[in-house]
Amino acid sequence: MSTIARTPAELFVDPAVILEARPDGSRLFRSALALPEYARCSGEWLERWAAETPDAILIAERGTDGEWVKVSYGDALARVYRIATWLLGQDLSPERPVLVLSDNSIEHALLALACMHIGVPVSPVSPGNSLLSKDFVKLRANVELLRPGVIFADTIERFLPAIKAIADLHDGVVVAGSRSAPAPDTLAFAEIEKVGAGDTANFAAVKAAFASLTPDTIAKFLFTSGSVGAPKAVITTQRMMCSNVEMKSVIWPFLNQQKPVIVDWLPWSHVFGGSHNFNKVVRFGGSLYIDDGKPVPALLPKTVRNLTDVAPTVYFSVPLAYGQLVAELRDNAALRKNFFSRLQIIFYAGAALPQSTWDELERLAIMELGHPVVMLSSWGSTETAPACTDCHFQAVRSGVIGVPIPGTTLKLVPVADKLEVRVKGPNLFPGYWKQPQLTASAFDDEGFYMIGDAVEFVNPEKPELGLLFDGRVAEDFKLLSGTWVHVGSLRVAGISALSPIAQDIVVTGHDRDDIGFLVFPNIPECRRVAGLDDAAPVAAVIAHPTIKERVREGLLRMKRDGGGSSTYPARALLLAEAPSPEAGELTDKGYINQRAVLTRRADRVLELYSDVPDASVIFI
Repeated sequence: MSTIARTPAELFVDPAVILEARPDGSRLFRSALALPEYARCSGEWLERWAAETPDAILIAERGTDGEWVKVSYGDALARVYRIATWLLGQDLSPERPVLVLSDNSIEHALLALACMHIGVPVSPVSPGNSLLSKDFVKLRANVELLRPGVIFADTIERFLPAIKAIADLHDGVVVAGSRSAPAPDTLAFAEIEKVGAGDTANFAAVKAAFASLTPDTIAKFLFTSGSVGAPKAVITTQRMMCSNVEMKSVIWPFLNQQKPVIVDWLPWSHVFGGSHNFNKVVRFGGSLYIDDGKPVPALLPKTVRNLTDVAPTVYFSVPLAYGQLVAELRDNAALRKNFFSRLQIIFYAGAALPQSTWDELERLAIMELGHPVVMLSSWGSTETAPACTDCHFQAVRSGVIGVPIPGTTLKLVPVADKLEVRVKGPNLFPGYWKQPQLTASAFDDEGFYMIGDAVEFVNPEKPELGLLFDGRVAEDFKLLSGTWVHVGSLRVAGISALSPIAQDIVVTGHDRDDIGFLVFPNIPECRRVAGLDDAAPVAAVIAHPTIKERVREGLLRMKRDGGGSSTYPARALLLAEAPSPEAGELTDKGYINQRAVLTRRADRVLELYSDVPDASVIFI
């Protein structure tokens, strides 16, 4: 236990930053640490570890028998060469990429690695576009833009309706994962591996294709989540990925001595799981255990099982998932012991971690280890591969997103009463695929990407203490009084104030007299607080006097602690229906889309502000 690096001094280098004021009122904020030379392409990492540690585990998943199926670095590279040999015969290019419809899996990973080894872009799209949709509008838009030459799905039977719905938009080969039942007009994944088996001449072709890659080679097309506007295909180059992960060798030096082991559910169709996490594992020769669970009640037991079985060294997740995990860690001693046994970092991103969840994770770590585990965050987007900042120090509280990473410059621009942040660096995307107008509008006249987020300094006199995420500029609104409401910070404060009742919150009040909350309740925790059994109906749970009183107390606490009408809600409504992924209210990563919820549930907003509200509306 004593050999595990756990303190900030052991894990990180001290932040060093440069803040430059400009005549126009903007400021440039960058790291004083140099970005080292980075790999030409991500395939260099796989080649390295297959040569140096061929027997080390690269990736593992649960098999049909429930046991771990593991693939070593040596085996992975051999299989990548066989798959790449087949791919070279399919007339693939950026104009005919590989589209992946499936969840995370070993075959998904090997196919993606093979594509990137020979310069064929791969595009993993959200499985929800295929499995949750009835009209397949988003999927058809994805396919029409990319026109793939190969489509991979596993298991094929789950995706057949979606594949039929896009049949007129592509002429590619459909490949079925090995766990699939036989299906017509598909090619089994095992068959594509057989093509290159033992064919050294074709391996020479793979090696030649690999040698021709440059940092500008397109590695992926990643679709944005659509939380703001329509989904767009982000061109992700090798330079973006390789430069972005290389900065960790500087600011997280412990990864050079202790190879990461992660247990991860985050979908590879999004940049957090598919680039940020996956690339760190391969760059540093670590191991990735695919968590087949998710932060939803039906799948959370799988996550608990996996974390009880495999102890991570770094744990990556989103605030929603941590909110559910703390209850399991509190009540399950075996899970708590294994989870913390060699954990070096608890990492969250995508939104601020509610302070109540932060405090509970810290308390549980101290209970198990006698000391806390470092908790930290980062900030960025699909267009920035994704990290732009990193909190490589122990933050003073939740919500600190750190300082600029080596090689990346932030431009901080005063806008109204906010500080808009823009980005430039080698991790920045060159544009959206086949959407030149969207690309042109995404950059300012100095080439900085206008991400649409706002930040503020933890301490303006000490920039090395980092930045706080201050919400999206477009999400904030004004009350009728003309006072701005900062949705991001208010949402996080509300989740903490209403803990453990609130799983998530949508903030209302645009052009109204006061702020309201639409509250998605944490039903298991609500049942526990109200003393109800596990079978108690949701409607009865949210109407229980104890739950409503806890919500009212939280609202009153926010009013006492706030500084005016823009800092606390005057009313709240508990929602019986969970956020809908199909309707775009909840992304695959568990992020709430505020705009989608407000649009879809406009009737509930009207109910919240009714002149004659019913008993479900909670007032202070």
